[in-house]
Amino acid sequence: MFEAARWAPSANNEQPWVYLYATKEQPELWNKIFDTLMEGNKIWAKDAPLLVLAISRKDFISNGRPNASAKFDLGAANMLLSLQATELGLNVHQLGGFEKQKAIDTLNIPHTHDPVVVLAVGYLGEIDVLPDFLKQREAAERERYTQEVFVLNKSFSS
Repeated sequence: MFEAARWAPSANNEQPWVYLYATKEQPELWNKIFDTLMEGNKIWAKDAPLLVLAISRKDFISNGRPNASAKFDLGAANMLLSLQATELGLNVHQLGGFEKQKAIDTLNIPHTHDPVVVLAVGYLGEIDVLPDFLKQREAAERERYTQEVFVLNKSFSS
């Protein structure tokens, strides 16, 4: 998975991503990542054998200037990681609901880096073990915006 992420495109080939990961066999580190999650996201991550904190480097290494594309580039790397995980029979649940400052403090993340998302990686679980409100959501038909909402062939109207 991390090899797939390594090959993601990035602005100036900076590759501004860092993955801090822990397996369940590393309970101290796994719990540090897990404990940053909002309560609602802990439901999704509690049984994950692998937790990954995806972090972007804020500035370009080449010139020290802010890298406005860093989070976009990290997202591309996360997508390739997720596709590779799927190929391996794994499921990735990206969790944006976590306490950034807690992650920074407990994992000693330097000010040059920005924690962006936690990835819970594992095997798809049984819907029956979810709380009722999540069972309904997971069993419901998926809804997505139609392309007319997000694909434009004209300037924005006022």
